[in-house]
Amino acid sequence: MLQIEIEAVWRFRREGSPRTVAVMLGVLNEIRKTGKITSAASDAHLSYRHVWNLIEQWSEFFGTPLVETQRGKGSKLTPFGERLVWAGERMQARLGPQLDNLAQELASEIKPFLEQRPSVIRVHASHGFAVAKLREFLDREPGIGVDLRYVSNQHSLVSLAQGACDLSGLHLPHGALRAQGIKAAREWLDPREDRIISFVTREMGLMVARGNPLRIASLSGLTGPKVRFVNRDHDSGTRLLFDQLLAANGIDESRINGAQQIEFTHAAVAAYVASGMADACFGVEAAARQFGLDFIRLLTEDYFFVCKRAFLDTAPMQRILEIIRSADFRAAVATLPGYVPSDTGTVTGVKAFLEMHAVR
Repeated sequence: MLQIEIEAVWRFRREGSPRTVAVMLGVLNEIRKTGKITSAASDAHLSYRHVWNLIEQWSEFFGTPLVETQRGKGSKLTPFGERLVWAGERMQARLGPQLDNLAQELASEIKPFLEQRPSVIRVHASHGFAVAKLREFLDREPGIGVDLRYVSNQHSLVSLAQGACDLSGLHLPHGALRAQGIKAAREWLDPREDRIISFVTREMGLMVARGNPLRIASLSGLTGPKVRFVNRDHDSGTRLLFDQLLAANGIDESRINGAQQIEFTHAAVAAYVASGMADACFGVEAAARQFGLDFIRLLTEDYFFVCKRAFLDTAPMQRILEIIRSADFRAAVATLPGYVPSDTGTVTGVKAFLEMHAVR
């Protein structure tokens, strides 16, 4: 099956042709992780000499060293090299979901002209690590095409209600805030036609620099005078949850330095902190671990899918249920920090779901 990918290309211009920095960023990132140029060469499938030449060429291009080497102590990035790597990480984390959406739009337009169209499942869900893992499994299915669009919690339910998607994502927190989440979702749930499918649980909390240098232990720690925060966008379910947590703890957002600085994914806010541009953010544990950050757990969240009763009985949807119930998929989810398969694939009617959570 045809796969379409769109990637951001980072080029520098100086008195001549533009130069792309993609390979060099990969090399620098591996040196940052391992402290070894040999490891960077192996990861890039290049010779040691080639990688060393790249480092020298780019250092000359910028007019400042990218890597420092010490006999017997390996290699490390210079401050400028570190800054380049984290700028690249932030760019990828920020643009990745948007480019995925554009790729899906392009695929929807041209695939009918290039190949026999498989059964296409339109999925609208917030960006998350378990959803991305499911996408990997579905991409390996020859008879199923996936049109996955990353949208907010509320927008995904609106899309389902309006017939714009087949499968909608829904995430709800445990504890006192759960009723608020269900109340917001209830407006768009059809008790007669909608079915709710259990998917995973995930840990939500604060991400801080490794070692937690500012000793942030709770939400109140975000109001410290030295703390710089980076927030999620206003349309995201994670931002809504964070705002609800602040209200429940009597914390005014205006007391948090950087609360108006926003990024659009869990990975993007994590990269912002990891690059040193902020001291804390709120999101999933998996993003914290991906970027080497410390994680302060605040709550657990359930992630569900919602679909129409008629779609539940279709062959593509039955195949999705088989996949998410499989041992292979559950094992794959278990490798994601903070994620746990939870009654994965269990189907519940809206009325039973609301009664289960005592929402009247």
